Amino acid sequence: MGANALTPPGTRQSAGGLRRALIAGALGVLGVASVLTAQVPADAAASTLGAAAAQSGRYFGTAIAAGRLGDSAYTTIANREFNMVTPENEMKIDATEPNRNQFNFTQGDRVYNWAVQNGKRVRGHTLAWHGQQPGWMQSLSGSDLRSAMINHINGVMAHYKGKIYSWDVVNEAYADSGGGRRDSNLQRTGNDWIEVAFRTARAADPAAKLCYNDYNIENWTWAKTQGVYNMVKDFKSRGVPIDCVGFQSHFNSGSAYNSNFRTTLQSFAALGVDVQITELDVQGASATTYANITNDCLAVPRCNGMTVWGVRDSDSWRSGDTPLLFDGNGNKKPAYTSVLNALNAAPTVSPSPSVSPSVSPSASPSASPSASPSVSPSASPSASPSVSPSSSPPPDSGACSATIETVNSWPGGFQSNVTVRAGSSAINGWTVKWTWTGGQTISQAWSGDLSTSGSNVTVRNVSYNGSVAAGASTSFGFLANGSAATPTVTCTSP
Repeated sequence: MGANALTPPGTRQSAGGLRRALIAGALGVLGVASVLTAQVPADAAASTLGAAAAQSGRYFGTAIAAGRLGDSAYTTIANREFNMVTPENEMKIDATEPNRNQFNFTQGDRVYNWAVQNGKRVRGHTLAWHGQQPGWMQSLSGSDLRSAMINHINGVMAHYKGKIYSWDVVNEAYADSGGGRRDSNLQRTGNDWIEVAFRTARAADPAAKLCYNDYNIENWTWAKTQGVYNMVKDFKSRGVPIDCVGFQSHFNSGSAYNSNFRTTLQSFAALGVDVQITELDVQGASATTYANITNDCLAVPRCNGMTVWGVRDSDSWRSGDTPLLFDGNGNKKPAYTSVLNALNAAPTVSPSPSVSPSVSPSASPSASPSASPSVSPSASPSASPSVSPSSSPPPDSGACSATIETVNSWPGGFQSNVTVRAGSSAINGWTVKWTWTGGQTISQAWSGDLSTSGSNVTVRNVSYNGSVAAGASTSFGFLANGSAATPTVTCTSP
């Protein structure tokens, strides 16, 4: 989607000639969300949303419209408060390929260059979607449309290669009810179109996180949520390259915030994908609801960050709902304070090292970034290790080695990633073992078959990551209870 496609269930509306296809999100069921308990000292609390989110290794972003970049009040707030930017419409299909094989990145580059010149990262939105297709694409079908989709993904991602933190590769592919796929021209090219889109995107830019993005998948009990969950589960089991799921989180009275949103985020994360809140707005901007949503993200280590869909209420596509953190005059609302306080209450971590793109997009060679994104597009926004990584010995021919690294930690728990690397010969199957010495226990694991016996841990490959080429690597991860640790690990291969 984007902010251009939201409707109450069972209805449609149009504006500016664009077809709206989004069910709205929620006023806020006011269940009190539990929060992470470690507090930031008052004198250390951050004073802006982006800085406060960064303390826990996350981002806090906003949607930016190129047409508003001349509004100094708008850009002052956006530059001060946010450290991630999503172009509102400027990277959608109709904007980037208005005529077949004739790409136009003028407006997308305006937003991108403003972002990186002000030290912000960029989420790309969106590559394959039934909405906001230009007329030439709407007229296609079958293999011709499939080829056009592939060509579009390759063309856009080539222009921004190495510069985008994460892409919403596929947007809103599931029907509003029933848990099945939406009937769209893309769906009619074959049920594998989403998989093809993700595989194409991975080949086009291996550094970018690849996300599936949708609305009304926040409530764990809904059929649509379960439909997307089953797709992601299937993709992970077969090695389809999906890295994250975006939850648009357009909450209003037609689709209310429910405290089981945290369960949804945790359940998707347990599949081995990151989760991101991508287009957040809340009808009426309840401070309690905004705080609960923030705390839901903070409670899930793989929740990378949050993006609100607009800066001020007057910039919102739902301005009549006053759904954002700043009013039309740019004043902070109570919801702003509740979000800032929640972010500042989260455990702090050390930021990841910054790596910046060296050039702006090729279509705008004159706009060289004066400030770089704080994290490289390929780097995870999660916390950098608080404990030195531990490795097994370098692999011999046909053998493997493993490195375990703490990527996030909080009082009473931590998240780790384990990289398995083949030696000078390819391997077909691997087993990683270690022994905890501090009573730690694993609560969730992904991309590996976990077994434990007391303090002894064994993780074997699953079906899609057992074959590793010579010198190449794969990985798995886990959440654990207890103090963060990096025990000595061993890796063996049949």
